[in-house]
Amino acid sequence: MNARERYGIPHDSVITIAGTVGVGKSTMTNALSDALNFRTSFEKVETNPYLDKFYNDFERWSFHLQIYFLAERFKEQKKIFEYGGGFIQDRSIYEDTGIFARMHYEKGTMSETDYNTYTNLFDAMVMTPYFPHPDLLIYLEGSFDDILSRIQERGREMEQQTPVEYWEEMFKRYENWIDNFNSCPVLRLNIADYDVLNDESSIEPVLEKIGHFIQQSRKWRSSHLLT
Repeated sequence: MNARERYGIPHDSVITIAGTVGVGKSTMTNALSDALNFRTSFEKVETNPYLDKFYNDFERWSFHLQIYFLAERFKEQKKIFEYGGGFIQDRSIYEDTGIFARMHYEKGTMSETDYNTYTNLFDAMVMTPYFPHPDLLIYLEGSFDDILSRIQERGREMEQQTPVEYWEEMFKRYENWIDNFNSCPVLRLNIADYDVLNDESSIEPVLEKIGHFIQQSRKWRSSHLLT
């Protein structure tokens, strides 16, 4: 019996991994993909034409970066559901507007006109009954010190040059965002409770929780479609 059957995880499930920078989204994406034999959908950092420019000048490039992310994530979400599911997705489309665009607007690095343009476009594309939402969003969380340590350990130059205050601001905004998120079911996992890099068996309790959450979610959807 494979892991999908053992934990009752449907073969067409779409699971999105969310959390602040450095929390281990890519690691969890790969671990779940291997365990469930699902495809992966990763954020394309290397081919992003705005990312380096953005880190050097937030105010000049924040709007361009958010529009680029919105377009790329929308296309990726469409592709995932055209495949018929069976995907683990690294980072959600919801974080872009709920955290990044709002943060830059409130901190003055995105103009009100640009912010309104972006949010209107996001709502028209994503916040509709026709947009395919994931079966489950897994939110990875941990202490700020642990997450900052991970950012420093992976050594990306543009991240090393970013002030610690920026990461702390993002950390706090993520915590507030997830407390108010309701677009799909959420499973919160603390990064201190597993170590999929050094202990492969630590993914088993995660799979059990995923199966339970998705089964309950689909039962709820079915009952509401019938009423």
